[in-house]
Amino acid sequence: MRKTYHGSCHCGAVRFECEIDLARGTSKCNCSVCAKTRYWKILVKADVFRLIEGEEALTDYRFGSSTIHHLFCSRCGVKPFGRALLDVTFGGETLSGEYYAVNVACLDDITAGELAEAPVRYEDGRNDNWESRPDEVRHL
Repeated sequence: MRKTYHGSCHCGAVRFECEIDLARGTSKCNCSVCAKTRYWKILVKADVFRLIEGEEALTDYRFGSSTIHHLFCSRCGVKPFGRALLDVTFGGETLSGEYYAVNVACLDDITAGELAEAPVRYEDGRNDNWESRPDEVRHL
């Protein structure tokens, strides 16, 4: 069931809200940027994501194929979400259109219990094998 969550970066310059169904699952990846930042995400369609404040504070970082906009707060450095146009099969589901990868650690009103119960899928982004679980995930 979808629920509206509110989120922000560390300093509060960037604020957003989105509708999330945690039961659909979250993911952690071992690609270079996700592994270094311990990024824990959930994908949401653009029509359920709303940037409330701070567009001017966001810095866009892209690497590799430049497909994903990794958006960071230019003041505190936290990545509350990323954005991409997708046309892929991901976790057995076809994703097409604009999606946001919301950092679940940036959701201000999520409870510890909700986080503990959220299903986590692991992705082998380091080897561009997104549908496979890496051999080691304990550090993610």
